[in-house]
Amino acid sequence: MTTTVQDQDQQQHAGNAAIERSAAYYRLKADVEDFYYHEADLLDDRRFRDWLELLTDDISYFMPIRRNVKFGQQAARENTKRGEGISWFDEDKWTLTKRVEQILTGVHYAEEPLSRITHMVSNVQIKGARPDIEAARELDVTSRFLVYQNRVEYETYIFVGRRNDALRLTDTGWKIARREILLEQSILLAKNLTTFF
Repeated sequence: MTTTVQDQDQQQHAGNAAIERSAAYYRLKADVEDFYYHEADLLDDRRFRDWLELLTDDISYFMPIRRNVKFGQQAARENTKRGEGISWFDEDKWTLTKRVEQILTGVHYAEEPLSRITHMVSNVQIKGARPDIEAARELDVTSRFLVYQNRVEYETYIFVGRRNDALRLTDTGWKIARREILLEQSILLAKNLTTFF
């Protein structure tokens, strides 16, 4: 029996309630929250190259397209699948780097002039820790986000959603190894999707 990426994701998020809310959990949670606030600052300050340093070389950065489906079909059909069909993003470190380089040329149509963006992150929860919470080297973390974008004079967009991340501890600190972004809309209301989540 083969295991798909989706099966692996479901296994990693299984048993979420099993993590004891100990002092070690809350210390680690505070570190993760600081990491996310730092990440938001880098993106809001347009320090995109520094943001890329927070990503592992093997990162999977995925935002499915969300569909309106009949009741009872949400789990199977609401979100497009990684590696199958189409999605808003299904990227790796190379494509994310190319997106940053394109924006930084100064001739990117959708980012000239650059957007003003604010990222807000909340509801951070550690859902899994390997090998354990006391000596964690990898974490499964969920969070909520609100991203406000304003460009030129009158274009204003608000993106709201959830993130499912895998964080990996490296010699230089935590890095994002996997990010799944669940945008809470089925139709993209913005004219473009140039921001990073």
